[in-house]
This record gives sequence, C-alpha cells and structure tokens, in this order.
Amino acid sequence: MGKLVVLKFGEGSFEQGFAVTLQIGEEHQRATTEVTGKLPPFPEMPLYYSHWQSSYRQIGNRYRLHAEQVQVTNVSMIQDCENTSHILRARFNTWLKAEEFRSVREKWLERLSSTEEVRVILQTENSQLQLLPWHLWDLLERYPKAEIALSSPTYDRVQKSRTPNPLVKILAIVGNSQGIDTQADRVLLQQCSNTEISFIVEPQRKELTEHLWGKNWDILFFAGHSSSQGNGESGRIYLNKTDSLTIGELKYALRKAIENGLQLAIFNSCDGLGLARELADLQIPQIIVMREPVPDQVAQEFLKYFLQGFASGESLYQSVRQARERLQGLEDRFPCATWLPVICQNPAQTPPTWDELRSREVEEMPNLSPSIKRRFSITLLSSLVVTAFVVVARLVGTLEATEIQAFDGMMRSRPSEGIDSRLLVITIDDDDLATQRKNGESLIGASISEKSLNKLLEKLNQYQPRAIGLDIYRDFNAKQPDLITRLQKTPNLIGVCKGSDGTANIRGIQPPPEIPKANIGFSDFIHDRDGVIRRHLLFMNQEPTSLCSTSYSFSLQLASLYLRPSGIRVKFTPEGNLQLGKTVFPNLKSRSGAYQNINADGGQILLNYRSPKEVAEQVTLTEFLSSPVNPNAVKNRIVLIGVISRGDSPDTWPTPYGVPLDEQMPGVLVQAHMVSQILSAVKDGRPLLRVWSLWLEVAWIWGWSVVGGVLAWRNLSLPWLGLAVGVSCSVLYAACFGLLIWGVWAPFVPSALSLLATIGLMSIYNFKTIIPSANT
Repeated sequence: MGKLVVLKFGEGSFEQGFAVTLQIGEEHQRATTEVTGKLPPFPEMPLYYSHWQSSYRQIGNRYRLHAEQVQVTNVSMIQDCENTSHILRARFNTWLKAEEFRSVREKWLERLSSTEEVRVILQTENSQLQLLPWHLWDLLERYPKAEIALSSPTYDRVQKSRTPNPLVKILAIVGNSQGIDTQADRVLLQQCSNTEISFIVEPQRKELTEHLWGKNWDILFFAGHSSSQGNGESGRIYLNKTDSLTIGELKYALRKAIENGLQLAIFNSCDGLGLARELADLQIPQIIVMREPVPDQVAQEFLKYFLQGFASGESLYQSVRQARERLQGLEDRFPCATWLPVICQNPAQTPPTWDELRSREVEEMPNLSPSIKRRFSITLLSSLVVTAFVVVARLVGTLEATEIQAFDGMMRSRPSEGIDSRLLVITIDDDDLATQRKNGESLIGASISEKSLNKLLEKLNQYQPRAIGLDIYRDFNAKQPDLITRLQKTPNLIGVCKGSDGTANIRGIQPPPEIPKANIGFSDFIHDRDGVIRRHLLFMNQEPTSLCSTSYSFSLQLASLYLRPSGIRVKFTPEGNLQLGKTVFPNLKSRSGAYQNINADGGQILLNYRSPKEVAEQVTLTEFLSSPVNPNAVKNRIVLIGVISRGDSPDTWPTPYGVPLDEQMPGVLVQAHMVSQILSAVKDGRPLLRVWSLWLEVAWIWGWSVVGGVLAWRNLSLPWLGLAVGVSCSVLYAACFGLLIWGVWAPFVPSALSLLATIGLMSIYNFKTIIPSANT
C-alpha cells in the first residue's frame, strides 16, 4: 500500500507568504502525521513564472492552441526558454528551502521512504501557486515513485450508480483539428486492449450532450484546440470550426456522466488548467491536462506512454510520471516538454487502476442446497467459528483503530444537545492578545496580563459566580499586589497545574503559587494512540516528584464546587469508583469495549461530548471587560477562562469532531465538555458512556453472525443477497447508533465483520456443495 501526502496551503499570497499543513498517511486511511510550516513572502515568484511562460509561448512549435503550423528555426528563442526555465527552477527550490518551511521538509524526509509509491496532493485556491512547476521540487525528485496532483480545498465525493462494464468505455471527442494532427490520437486509443471506444468527430453541441447522457463512460478523452480564459479560472474547447463551449455550458451533461461513473478526463490539448478548475467544481475524480500550449508530437508521445503504462497495470500517478519523464527525449526540439502534463485530483476519490475500470458481473451458480438439518448445523458451526476469530482478533487489538473510527463517526452524527446553561466560557483569542499588547500590557509567561486578569476577577466577583476556573498555567509569582490578594482571597477560584510523567520525562507544571492547594486541579488529558481525546481523567495519584500534587482534575474540582451547596460531595465506593450524590462513575479497565490493553491508571471514564459546536455560552475577554454584563449570565454559573487563540502557543486538541489542526478543539472547551458531563450526569440523569461486559459483547457479535448465516442459508440470488446484506448492515448501524445515544458503546465493527464473514463463508459452501438426489 502506498502513501498519501497532502500539502494544504492556507490563505495567503506571494506578498504575505503562505501557511502550509503537511499530512501523511497510508492510502485509504486517515492521516497519521501532521505538521505545519510556512512559506515566506516571495513577490517575485509570479514574475519568474511569467518570464518563463512568455519565452515558452514565443517558440510556437505547432502548438494545438493555434490553427496554423509554424516551424521555428530561431535557436535563440529555445535558448531563452531554457535559460528562464533554469532560473525559475532555481528560485523555486530556494524558496522551498526557507527556514520557515524546514519543519515540513524534515517531517517529509522522516516519514517517507524513497522506495515507496507516494501520491502527493497540493490543495490550494491560489491559481498562481498551481501554475508553479511542483514536479521540479528537489524534495519530490528524490522519490522516483512520487507524483504530484493539484486540488481545490473544497471537494466532495460523488455517489455514483455505476453499471459494471466488462470493457473500459471511452468517449473520445475529436474537436476542431485545423492545423493539428488528431489522427495519431485516434490510433493510439484504438491500440488499447479491453476497451470500447466511441469516437465523435467535430460534433455539434447537441450530439456531444446526447453522448454524455447516453452511457456510463469510464474515461472522457478530448483532442483538439482548447484554451484557458479569465486568468486561468475557466476553459474553452473548440468542437468544430464554428462552435466552442465552456465547461459550464456542458455542466449538466458532464454531471450526469460523473454520476454514472466517469472516472477520468484526459484533455490532450493546450492550456488546460482552466478546464481542470471548472471540472473540479463538478467533483470529477481525476483529470489530466496540459498546463501550457502543447506541440503535436509532445501530446501524442505523452498519450502513447501514458496508455502503455496505465493499461499494463501501473497506477494512474505512476503512469503519468513515467510518461512525463519520457518526454525529456524531445526537449532538444521542444523545451520544457516534461513540464506540461498535470494531474488534477478530487481528494475524496481514489484513482482506479485499468483493471478496476473493467468491472465484471459475477455469474450466479446453481442453487444447490444440502438437507435442512445438515445446513443448520453447518450454519451454526460457521457462526461460532467466525465469532471466535472475530473476538480473538478484537482481543489482540486488530480491530481497535477501526472500531474507534466508527465510534467517532457516530459521535459526529449524534444530534446536538445544545449548550449547558450552567457554564460560561470567557475566551482569549488572537484579537484579545493583540488588544492587550496594544494597551501596553505585559504577557510574559501567560496569555492574559496581570492587569486584565485582576480586572476580570474583580468584575466576575461582582456578579457572584458559583465557581471560576482559570484554565491558564501560572507557574510563577504574580507581581501586582492587588492581583496577589485577589488570587489568595477568591474562595471559588480554581487554578490548574500539570502532572508529571516519568515515562515521557515530563516533570509537570506547578500551580499558581497564590491559589490555595485545595483549589487546584490538574489539567492533564488522556489521549488515545491516535492523539484523540475520548477519555475523561477524573482523579489520579501523582508521582512523588511531580510539581503538581493535586489528586483531582480541574473539571472535577469545578463540578464539586458547583454541587457543594446541594450537599453533594466527592466520595468513593468500595470498588474505588468516584461517586457524587447517587451517581457513580465506573472506572474504565484496561480492556473496555474496543479498547485493548490501554493504560487505565486513575479514574477514567469515556468522555460523552455534548455538542460538536458550542458546549456553553462564550464571550471574549475584551467583550466581557468592555461591555455591560447581564447578571444572569454569570450568577450561580461556572465560569471558565481559557485560550482559544491559534497564533500564540495554541492549546488545541484532536477530538472525534476533528483531527486536523484547523478542526481541533481548544482545551478550555474540552474542559467545559468534561465539567458539563459531570453536572449533567449528577443533576439531569444524562447517561454516561459505558460498555458492556465481555460476555454480553460476545453474545451480541455472535447474534449478528447468526443473522449472516440465516441470510446465506436462504440461497438468495446475488442482487437480493446484496440488498439483504445492505439492509442488515444498516439495521446494525442504526441499532449501535441508537444505543450510543442512550449511552452504550456497542461493538459495531466486530458485529458487521462477523455478519459479512459468515455470509461469505456460507455462500462459498453453498456454491461448492452439490447434493445428489436421495431418490433411487
């Protein structure tokens, strides 16, 4: 399996620079590595490209953009093009070696092997960035099996109702051929084996539309004249000597073709990036275009080499790279020929192989069944065997990652429970940091100045909150006398510290010296192997050398302070579980549900997030300090104060709602979810997330295996069996989803696996077993 690398460019420009996020992962899987960097300002870069583009277009060697053939004999033009290409390449790579971009380069070199096949997707809306010759990046050239594609940051997967094709179906459009040789393209396509090709030559608009609507095409091919317009934002193809069309004018027909299974569009014509941008809006899976005007011979040689590789089993990306690099043999007459082919990719789709385009119908076998009694025994035995294998695979951790991904998907799909009216979150964002600096306030060692913190606590206490949680590390002494007194004398103020971890050589962070030790809670989060926060640590025994000595979490300290007026205090059951009032919080064990052999030290429970959007009312620091306050928004509430800034030392965490950096949740909001979980369980009876016992989970998995055996037992025809499997899996998912809403994490992936495996095993048995007639 190859690697998938995504380079995401944020908002920016060549005058301001670009923020860049690098994601690396296995194909078909969520990225496992992510790092951010920045490309510094380089306003001259578009000029270097423009100089090269100008010198390249002056050569004019029988380009398909032009109707007339012109033979260029001016050697100086070719030399000028080569000189500008060398300059562009050098400046481009110098830019990519900037110190600010070093983290991206180093992570790439650390995580990727030069022997791996690597598919690189560059996501950006900036058309000038897309124009640059990314295939010349020195880092990319170290990887002989890597190829780069362009993509828009916005994309979607098209739900296709693709009818299986025994042959690769190609719609080949031969447009206006005045001055160019399209006959060679036709010959090359016809040489491909296992294809069904329909040629339409210089069609009228209606004829082209009818063809696009009429069949389920795998590949769309265009040869003829084309051009980009509007600074490369749109493209136009020339159908015949009188008619031309933009992609927008074919939108509905192309959309229908994509819905019917169109996988790849090849525009073996000039200046195609404008075409690609418009096609990307239609969510076409893959597109191959030429970035600039292309000579006849270059276009034909590329098509020949690409089809040879792709039809012989090479991946699409490898076929493009090999065909592109083989064009180097023409660069003595056609400079920069290897620069021209470009892949444009929909990241939601995986490029198919040639064989995958050739789907085949599965022939149904005769419906031959043994005696009912024997088949019942075999079905029961098969379900037991499958269940045993699935349970063993689960216990050794094979299914843990997949189960957790399914859990995250269900968590994201749950209906929002709305905000918790008992909480108020005062956030510190980038604007708040800028405002404090503008006012001359010192932020050394913290995200809130002593002046602003003192003013904030003074204003909060006027409106009598029940608890104030300061989710900001202050492991240093305050300097302002008023703030020192306020931190010491505010009885409902809870501060934070961080526990030590000897295994990771982390000593921890000590609490604010002024806040009493009884009012301190640790801020430590427990994250899973993929870095996502799915568990809630309520209490733990700190290491003897830890700078943070408190045994209770920040969230538990705030919740218990809120519940104290109701006579509810922290206590423990004989089993060591936390109890608040009548609510017991059972500790997770090292084997709990999908988790296998986790570190279950301390009091851990599953974190039942309240909402993917807002957990509580929020107000920024500046707004709270400068505006009148509604007393009801603060009185008797828990007020959390924390950072949501993404600029200065961001405190963000991956959650089931988002793992990429721009989708992570600020730590203060994670704390708010934890506080809300405790209060809602104690005061509202909201269910805590729990798992079944091992034997109940085994029975559930076995039950769905039996369902699979029953479906296979009935010897349904293939379409009906597929429908029954789809319905059964949907019912299973709905059942697990409903249970999750009610607070039970039921095993979905093992159950689905046992269902499908039993169906597969019994179907094979049914197809191969022939029972002779019992009558003699």
